[in-house]
Amino acid sequence: MKKRVVVTGMGVVAPNAHGLDAFTQALREGRSGIRWVPELADLNFSCQIGGIPQDFDSTRKRYFDHEKLMSINDNIGYASVAAIDAWIDAGFDVPDAEDDCVDWDTGVIAGSGVGGMDTIARTVVPMVNAGKVRRMGSRIVEQVMNSGTSARIAGLLALGNQATSNSSACSTGNEAILGGLWRIRTGQAKRVLAGGSEGASPYIWAGFDAMRVICRKFNDRPEAASRPMSASACGFVPGSGGALLMLEDLETARARGARIYAEVLGGAVNCGGHRMGGSITAPNPHGVQRCIHAALSDAGIEPGAVDAINGHLTATFADPGEVKGWSQALGRGPDAFPWINSTKSLIGHCLGAAGAIECVAVVLQLHQGFLHPSVNCEDIHPEIEPFTNRIPRTCMEHNELKIIAKAGFGFGDVNSCLIFRKWENESFA
Repeated sequence: MKKRVVVTGMGVVAPNAHGLDAFTQALREGRSGIRWVPELADLNFSCQIGGIPQDFDSTRKRYFDHEKLMSINDNIGYASVAAIDAWIDAGFDVPDAEDDCVDWDTGVIAGSGVGGMDTIARTVVPMVNAGKVRRMGSRIVEQVMNSGTSARIAGLLALGNQATSNSSACSTGNEAILGGLWRIRTGQAKRVLAGGSEGASPYIWAGFDAMRVICRKFNDRPEAASRPMSASACGFVPGSGGALLMLEDLETARARGARIYAEVLGGAVNCGGHRMGGSITAPNPHGVQRCIHAALSDAGIEPGAVDAINGHLTATFADPGEVKGWSQALGRGPDAFPWINSTKSLIGHCLGAAGAIECVAVVLQLHQGFLHPSVNCEDIHPEIEPFTNRIPRTCMEHNELKIIAKAGFGFGDVNSCLIFRKWENESFA
């Protein structure tokens, strides 16, 4: 019998808030974290806005001493702060660096889409080209290797189970959580900190600007720029940040009296194989639907049990297809469709961090019984106009909310879907 997995702690560093209380309030208010970025204007980007956690330099200085700060770039920093917050939120104390005790039962899966590109571009390439390799120091490697994030978190918290970093474009955060779910289910770990992060850097965003897939028409109105499901959507807004969820074996969580936010019922991943309309940049719609079906099957629920969907919904041409794909996969037309919202309307597309930050939003909505608004979609795209009444435009209190499906469809035609259930002790005793 597979072990049940619950969420017992969370940490989030998002463009519109740091910390669970502040993030919850930002979600409820529909508060945007998207702002004009002067550096992008100086570099002649077409898109000159982005979602970047505010005042993060001050934040990380409260968490790390000078020595650690020397090897923590933004990507690693966002994840490390979120990991410490999640660890404390789950009821644990941060171990002393001199303590030799290792937690062999807890692991970390912390991914990113691109990783330490800012360090490579600002430090490695210029110094190598200038013939100053010997002056780079010994801390460069840990900042640019893809597993630098999970390695840093494992060291901060003395984690002795699997410590790894995954990367699957926009699906990264979801897949990290699924990896933690499967590891705990099979008894290989009691707990896994799982999620993702992404740094804020023009060197990460430049390729998307060149592809013309990011928003160029709202530089003078940043808060109105991220427009999922809107007829006037004109590309995603690049974002950054990090989030980690503490996944835990239910039996272990109960034994230590942990507060439980939600249960992860199941999930699935697949790839559309770049066929039937799928490509590096577009999803195979049949692959998307197969992923949703597999996630429902793994969770052991029927399509009618889904109360809400937190979509991938990026404010690109793919949004109408995603909504219609959900309708077909669930066999539920506009009149019976679940509620659907997009956290990206508030924070932009945080790439490798997107799924993790949005999963925190999902769990908070389930735990507190509300649905945050999808903003900037007053003009619903005509192809999905029949679904208009299923899109919250203001915060909705919804105490009967039980199950939310979380989607992630990424570059490379990769798909992921997670199913979360509200935790109610009386129902699962």
